[in-house]
Amino acid sequence: MVQVRLQLLIVVAALFFTAAVAEIRVTEIRSDGVSTIPLDEFGFTHMGQLELNLSQVAFSYPSASTKPDLSQVGFLLCTLESWIQVLKQITDGKITCSLESVAVKHVFTFDKFDKSQDDFYTSFSVTDPSQFTLVFANCVRKLKVSMKVRSSMYNFDAKTNFRDYLSAGKTNLPSIYFFFFLIYSALAGIWIYILYNKRLSAFRIHFFMLAVVILKALNLLCETEDKSFIKRTGTAHGWDVLFYIFSFFKGISLFTLIVLIGTGWSFLKPYLQDKEKKVLMIVIPLQVIANVAQVVIGEAGPFAHDSYTWKQVFLLVDVICCCAVLFPIVWSIKNLREAARTDGKAAVNLMKLTLFRQYYIIVICYIYFTRVIVYALETITSYRYQWTSVVAAELATLAFYIFTGYNFRPKVHNPYFALDDEEEEAAAEALKLEDEFEL
Repeated sequence: MVQVRLQLLIVVAALFFTAAVAEIRVTEIRSDGVSTIPLDEFGFTHMGQLELNLSQVAFSYPSASTKPDLSQVGFLLCTLESWIQVLKQITDGKITCSLESVAVKHVFTFDKFDKSQDDFYTSFSVTDPSQFTLVFANCVRKLKVSMKVRSSMYNFDAKTNFRDYLSAGKTNLPSIYFFFFLIYSALAGIWIYILYNKRLSAFRIHFFMLAVVILKALNLLCETEDKSFIKRTGTAHGWDVLFYIFSFFKGISLFTLIVLIGTGWSFLKPYLQDKEKKVLMIVIPLQVIANVAQVVIGEAGPFAHDSYTWKQVFLLVDVICCCAVLFPIVWSIKNLREAARTDGKAAVNLMKLTLFRQYYIIVICYIYFTRVIVYALETITSYRYQWTSVVAAELATLAFYIFTGYNFRPKVHNPYFALDDEEEEAAAEALKLEDEFEL
């Protein structure tokens, strides 16, 4: 009973922390005696449908003389609230199996399974709008089950005869991603225009910025097609491969750009110091690991055996990368502060110092918002409005791109070198006051 309760608690955790995924899923269960196996999750409207295709079904029971009660083995749909209710009923001793509870929707039990058939098909209509998890329950002790499960969940529109394989809260994602693709395409065009007109004052870093924007636009285009095909057919038809490829290059290029801007490379100095190169040597391999984790999580599904481990790996690697890119900015701030006191150009260095301080704060805000606030928004938002977390993350990223491009754009007349003596004196006084404040 303790083991059963532990497994039920694990399912509760999975229900709480997993975002709804939407596509046709194939899961293989091999000689598994676990009492509860969550398979997939979906946000249904009032016209939802679940289709199950079972093949290669086999049972292994130690007692040949006794037949297991297959009415205690089957599939069910449950919400987070109903599963907590099931857990309470089992804890109170009111029921011994989740399939006995009236709080869940019973899809199919194996006492109705025809062993003469190689494949078995069943469908189940969902008329109560909510976010449901498909769960396989095996309440017969020592019974091991093997089978291949093909689950297909979608919402149906009777007027258009259209199946929507995207969860109710994410059905708008193709349009959202395409909208942001158009925005980044426009930004790339604007940046090309700026580089052409300011080509004499453009540095290598500015062309790298253009590459980052283009990669972001291509990534959004692939994500648009990926979600569009899933919405219509339940599978990505290869667009997920392109999405992962551009996600890989986009992630590496963005973190590299933050490091290069933080060091002042190209527009402040033409080279990188050894410690700055080491940061890149740390960030780039970690981004490779993060993208491998993203691929595994996306392809294996939310409830696969290794999904939780890979999610932890992804979060750990992402946090390390986010912390690592802050060091070059801190080093630049420190160097500019020291230069402002020693090279006689207090105003010039004070302006640079102010810009890098602003950039440091913006990078921290961007990282905090996209990693913490967006996750919290996804967790607390109703399943119908899960698209809002995507919009929030994309708006924050767009604001970060615009801030970076505007503040580090190529300039023909550099304001750093157009300062008079009064501004120098004012800057020197400001630095003096800053030193007194720090003391």
